[in-house]
Amino acid sequence: MEFICGDAKNTASRFANGFGMPIVAKSDMSTGNYEYASYVLRSHDLVFTFTAPYGDQQIPGKAFDAPPHPPLSLSREEMYPFFRSHGLAVKAVGVFVADAALAHEECITNGGISKLPPTTLGKTTMSEVSLYGDVHLRLLSGERPEGSFLPGYEPIPAGQIADTFGLARLDHCVGNVPSLLETVNYVAAMTGFHEFAEFTAEDVGTLDSGLNSMVLASNNEMVLFPINEPTHGTKRKSQIQTYLEQNEGPGVQHMALKTDDIFRTVAEMRARTAMGGFDFMPRPSEEYYRNLPERLGEGENGEAVFTAEEYARIEELGLLADKDDQGVLLQIFTQPLGDRSTCFVEIIQRMGCEIADEDGVVIGQRAGCGGFGKGNFSELFKRIEEFETENGLNDV
Repeated sequence: MEFICGDAKNTASRFANGFGMPIVAKSDMSTGNYEYASYVLRSHDLVFTFTAPYGDQQIPGKAFDAPPHPPLSLSREEMYPFFRSHGLAVKAVGVFVADAALAHEECITNGGISKLPPTTLGKTTMSEVSLYGDVHLRLLSGERPEGSFLPGYEPIPAGQIADTFGLARLDHCVGNVPSLLETVNYVAAMTGFHEFAEFTAEDVGTLDSGLNSMVLASNNEMVLFPINEPTHGTKRKSQIQTYLEQNEGPGVQHMALKTDDIFRTVAEMRARTAMGGFDFMPRPSEEYYRNLPERLGEGENGEAVFTAEEYARIEELGLLADKDDQGVLLQIFTQPLGDRSTCFVEIIQRMGCEIADEDGVVIGQRAGCGGFGKGNFSELFKRIEEFETENGLNDV
């Protein structure tokens, strides 16, 4: 995920502290880049990049020399309008493919809009197409430099954080758009993705402010793109409509970050909330936790899904829990990451749905195990409605 921001160094430092993601690479004046500053955070397979232009005019006497710096699909002159329009926001969602040049060609052939033609950077090939709004789908193939990010970025020894908080990968990336079917048809035709799940306003459980949503998935279902649209005519303005107004158009609403130990991850994040970290949405009601054991029921072995101690820990950390016919999902949502009521982060752990090899050794987990928290929609949306009401954002 690449974010455009106003100050890359300070923004990257806050995210490194709040999410336990060490800064591992940089491209800035110290590396000879006088166009923009860019810092890369990594936790296992999860990569965040924060990029900010130095100015909307060239620094006197300093020319942008590329290579060695990666070409940007968004020039320095275009970064400021992007930032003015969207604030801190995701510019590109990157996925690894077998061949970034071929993938780009296929996307364009099937109606995609090119934003960056295939470009070779050392042993890495990168291309981009329009995803929705001003957000690009970045296609990467080949090899990245050892210990770095892309050619032109210099590695940084991980010093300020000795260990990550356990965030493993991007589970799914959710976009908000004004027209669901138009966007879904465009993305599906361009990428060949298929429909994975669908939700309507009735699934949300609170009709005060609703949405319609569809989830698109790659063939192996490891890349998941839920896409939302607002509903209209409700008591309160749809939360999706509030996003579209605050973001000044379509964009990434939230990123679900997968961990294998959500108790540890969220405890670490909560410990840093008062030290420049991130706030979480208000905790669910006491009634929610009283009813949770009955709502989750029993697992495949006939025993309770969680022990009494685990249920107590779930309540202590303010987690939400849900399950489908395949597995169990634990989740929690941050408040907006910046000044605007736009982009936020979901922390999730999926339990069950293990994939084993011929010898019975677990080698993975089926995508979307436990669903997307449909049983929590009502509780979550009530909390978001309360948050927006406090900020005067969801009046009709």
